Amino acid sequence: MVAEPRSDQAGRWRMTVEEWRALERESHDVRHEYIDGYVYAMAGGTQANARIAFNATSVLDALLGDGPCMAYMVDIATRLSATRYTYPEVVVICGEDAAVAKRDETEIDLPRVVIEVLSESTERYDRGRKFSYYRECESLQEYVLVATEYQSIEVHRRLEAGWGLYRAYGPGDEVELASVGARFPVAALYRRTDVPLTPSD
Repeated sequence: MVAEPRSDQAGRWRMTVEEWRALERESHDVRHEYIDGYVYAMAGGTQANARIAFNATSVLDALLGDGPCMAYMVDIATRLSATRYTYPEVVVICGEDAAVAKRDETEIDLPRVVIEVLSESTERYDRGRKFSYYRECESLQEYVLVATEYQSIEVHRRLEAGWGLYRAYGPGDEVELASVGARFPVAALYRRTDVPLTPSD
């Protein structure tokens, strides 16, 4: 049985990691992220979010082929540290790190690339506090934000001196994920969506 969550004065749920894992095993409708002892229910997405996540996974799966890297979709929890677990839309793990995922069917360790699809309810968090969690994950090399208001993809990349490279891509551009050797057109992630090309459309 899942332990009854304990809430603090701000109304947040407090659990141990093992209690959170038990909650995730029994919760079939809602996923919960675990951050430093607190549990947060994830908001539901839109059709555009779901389609973009599917497209991104499909594109990366085809590009990565049978090589050392593998792409996974949202249902797998991503371990950023011993006290932080998130559910990005898409995550890529590589090489020896890929073997970690096979040891646990519900969690992935040591992410190389994380893709988050922005929405009105999550954009501030994805750009702010959540990005700070990702920056502290030493294995992560690239953080990708995909807009849904119009076709725009941002890639943040870790350099030797820290997170310093930022590039925005729009319609007609080709996105580069250098850490996994992948290139694909922006249009590939927006295939079969009604996301407009530009803010003025």
